[in-house]
Amino acid sequence: MDTDTAAQCMESLGNPTRLDIYRQLVRAGTGGLNVGQLQARLELPGSTLSHHLHHLVSRNLVAQTRNGRSLCCTANYQTMNRLLTFLTDECCADECSADDEGCL
Repeated sequence: MDTDTAAQCMESLGNPTRLDIYRQLVRAGTGGLNVGQLQARLELPGSTLSHHLHHLVSRNLVAQTRNGRSLCCTANYQTMNRLLTFLTDECCADECSADDEGCL
């Protein structure tokens, strides 16, 4: 994942409502939740939920599949894991040890 993509994902998740939606979908597992279930759990108007889901789908954080008349939403775990790896991959890479010159 590159910096721009990571920043876009973080921007989408920086909204409290979108973060709540995403956390519900992560908790739901690979089976996901249909839009009605999400709406009931979060007590959001349909138009508000649709607006926020659009952002998450456009950043590839959420996938949607239609099953008859129902629209199922699932967290895209591959994108989530790529974002987490991007954030943690170089953790402490530049940390100084007590023996290094220039470290206090």
